[in-house]
Amino acid sequence: KDSDADDAVEQLFLVVVAIDFGTTSSGYAYSFTKEPECIHVMRRWEGGDPGVSNQKTPTTILLTPERKFHSFGYAARDFYHDLDPTESKHWLYFEKFKMKLHTTGNLTMETDLTAANGKKVKALEIFAYALQFFKEQALKELSDQGGSDFENTEVRWVITVPAIWKQPAKQFMRQAAYKAGMASPENPEQLIIALEPEAASIYCRKLRLHQMIDLSSRAPVNGYSPSDTIGTGFTQAKEHVRHKRQSRTFMVENVIGEIWSELEEGRDRYIVVDSGGGTVDMTVHQIRLPEGHLKELYKATGGPYGSLGVDYEFEKLLCKIFGEDFIEQFKIKRPAAWVDLMIAFESRKRAAAPDRTNPLNITLPFSFIDYYKKFRGHSVEHALRKSNVDFVKWSSQGMLRMSPDAMNALFKPTIDQIVQHLSEVFDKPEVTNVKFLFLVGGFAESPLLQQAVQGAFGSRCRVIIPQDVGLTILKGAVLFGLDPAVIKVRRSPLTYGVGVLNRFVEGKHPPEKLLVKDGTRWCTDVFDKFISADQSVALGETVTRSYTPAKPSQLVIVINIYSSEQDNVSFITESGVKKCGTLRLDLTGTDASVPNRREIKTLMQFGDTEIKAMAVDVATSKSVKVGIDFLNY
Repeated sequence: KDSDADDAVEQLFLVVVAIDFGTTSSGYAYSFTKEPECIHVMRRWEGGDPGVSNQKTPTTILLTPERKFHSFGYAARDFYHDLDPTESKHWLYFEKFKMKLHTTGNLTMETDLTAANGKKVKALEIFAYALQFFKEQALKELSDQGGSDFENTEVRWVITVPAIWKQPAKQFMRQAAYKAGMASPENPEQLIIALEPEAASIYCRKLRLHQMIDLSSRAPVNGYSPSDTIGTGFTQAKEHVRHKRQSRTFMVENVIGEIWSELEEGRDRYIVVDSGGGTVDMTVHQIRLPEGHLKELYKATGGPYGSLGVDYEFEKLLCKIFGEDFIEQFKIKRPAAWVDLMIAFESRKRAAAPDRTNPLNITLPFSFIDYYKKFRGHSVEHALRKSNVDFVKWSSQGMLRMSPDAMNALFKPTIDQIVQHLSEVFDKPEVTNVKFLFLVGGFAESPLLQQAVQGAFGSRCRVIIPQDVGLTILKGAVLFGLDPAVIKVRRSPLTYGVGVLNRFVEGKHPPEKLLVKDGTRWCTDVFDKFISADQSVALGETVTRSYTPAKPSQLVIVINIYSSEQDNVSFITESGVKKCGTLRLDLTGTDASVPNRREIKTLMQFGDTEIKAMAVDVATSKSVKVGIDFLNY
């Protein structure tokens, strides 16, 4: 631990529970603060799919026709699936909804999500239901384990989000957690937002040699030649884990793993690439020994290049064969059968491998075949014959037969984007001397992605995959909750500042910005920069500014916050500068008999996973209530 002050806070919480709320699957893990070296992964879920290891549960949620929460995960999916079609169209089923927070430019508390039947529900409600479900599951498991009821107040919650998410999406997640009763605006530190690749990075520091697969080890592993090992080494690792599955408890040793001894301190870096269902994001870190503190060297980057891209390509292929009009109709009229088809595709997607030679069969639900005949007047088989898509055939058992090349083609656009993005990151001047590349997240299990990354970057660095790679973020998030101060330096993703008036300087300021007020010449719209894009910020480092109310009687000061991806910004009116939030100082309840020129000192923190603010009335040293808001402004 870094400071005694930290210890005091830690004692309040008996346990840290981390929730990895993923686009396609979710899960939680926990650790008791008294024995931080043991990480327990949640107990096994009911349900589960063939060909998919279910340590996590699908991120799917079902609401009743009255819009009340019904079920989550496999239970939601199976129940929805078993409903009669006449009934199911009234139920609200949501899946893969997390991406909406990434893709919505102007996210607010009012943003909607669309259910499978086309009806809309507020996103905040869905996220709160999902988090509440996890909260209840975790508290129940903790209570069962401890034999007495576990209180929410004894838990510190950690929720993971992609590092490339903007501030509004992080704040949205926090609001949903408050609505779910995990923490409250009065007690915000009970909830920590963790960044997915950072969590993975924290866990990767602890990896021992037997807990990872090194794609670059050219030596044959257990008598296999390297070309076999990509797939098989992984299967062995899985088998090895499966025997120990019953315990679900992972020991994290209180040391930094052996591979780090190969790093030259202060010079060598490593990249963590977190590839999930929705997004892929990456972070570049340097480790400071012996404590193993981390320092971010380049702002987190990435994009919507998750494995959903493969599903999307499959959907495009179906549209090509059966017609877009039919697929659109089928999704709305038979939503449960569509879900079935995608589940069937999912297990074949996981069977795709670079050296596969036999075809992959995807079962078409009966209602697909039936509905197609009604819709078009001819058979599915006929459609396949005339669709000139060579590599997809119809098998007599009622299946789509895809050649391995056809399947690999569905992966290609997504994998190409990941490799392209990584190449751009490797070309940045800050990103030299990369020793290791850790591939983590659910999509990292794909041998096709492993081979592409190894092929593109294996000559520059060692490509390493932790065993049980889908749980890396979850375990790292627990470690982060136990010691949030482990990441000492981050990089700001954007330039932040506020608009101010400055004294007008002839020759320096453009004349159209001149404003004359009570005989004083002011320059308007000046961008007062707090922090630049990609600037390093240490944990706890603050940016201080003083503000004075325009008139003494003023009780609220609202200051607009602006952001830009550029770092040299002079005026808030420049292109690319966006208003992104507000800073609100509430002066009610402070002593108004103070001198008429009041000064409010504001401190903002940019070195944490979320931007925070505090304020003090200089004359009285009393703290002033301050809110920094990126959602409702």
